[in-house]
Amino acid sequence: MEKTTKPTSGWAMLLLFALLFLAGIALLITKASIIAGVLILMADIAFIAPGFMAIEPNSSRVMTLFGEYVGTIKESGFFYANPFFTKKRVSLRAVTLDVPMIKVNDKQGNPIMIGSVVVYRVKDTFKAAFAVEHYPDFIKTQSEAAVRKLAGMYSYDNLEDEDATVTLRSGLEEVNHQLAQEISERLAIAGIEVIEARISNLAYATEIASAMLQRQQATAIVAARSKIVEGAVGMVEMALEQLSSKQIIHLDEEKKAAMVSNLLVVLCGDRNVSPVVNTGTLHQ
Repeated sequence: MEKTTKPTSGWAMLLLFALLFLAGIALLITKASIIAGVLILMADIAFIAPGFMAIEPNSSRVMTLFGEYVGTIKESGFFYANPFFTKKRVSLRAVTLDVPMIKVNDKQGNPIMIGSVVVYRVKDTFKAAFAVEHYPDFIKTQSEAAVRKLAGMYSYDNLEDEDATVTLRSGLEEVNHQLAQEISERLAIAGIEVIEARISNLAYATEIASAMLQRQQATAIVAARSKIVEGAVGMVEMALEQLSSKQIIHLDEEKKAAMVSNLLVVLCGDRNVSPVVNTGTLHQ
């Protein structure tokens, strides 16, 4: 469990260090007592100097004494502590981890490439220093594992899973929230707080990317054709109604069928048509 300690200012001890250092030098220069001067300098450097420490903002020092946890200093400034303390630096700054793209299978078993970005910071210095061996490596490994699990929970899109309300492509807000929660649970043992986690890269794997692109294009073409046919039928119906209501021409069922066929070809074709002008009668 983390224990925050109140540090002692280092300026008073720095003055004492300087006085002892000058005293030792004076004894050596005046040759009043060379042995005493050497001892003072050795004691000053070996037992007082190691206690000084300068802590930057958003940084900390985890202190131990002969293997026993003493406490953590989170204040910034110039301080002095027991020179026998082991002082381990633990940064409290926010860190951005770019998880490289990895190949995984989505809910439907399709191979996809997915990458993520995780923003985190140390919340509990005791756990970060002693609960895991090397917490940056631990965070990277666990983030990749969380991304793998997340990919297996959702389909890439709605092409194969039409009933899916949330997919990796369409439901980014919920997917990112689930990813952050998944990583937070895994990193709690190391005292790490996840500020943000989101999907940064998403694509089909190379071996199926071409086939999936063709499938998406075919789906788009079918949807577009369906809309075109729907509009064409409406236009044909409107044309027949206006011809009949205005009594421009009387068409029997056979002529209506021919007219409908020609109009649908013109309206639904994907290329420009070449009109044929009939200068005779309708039966020629």
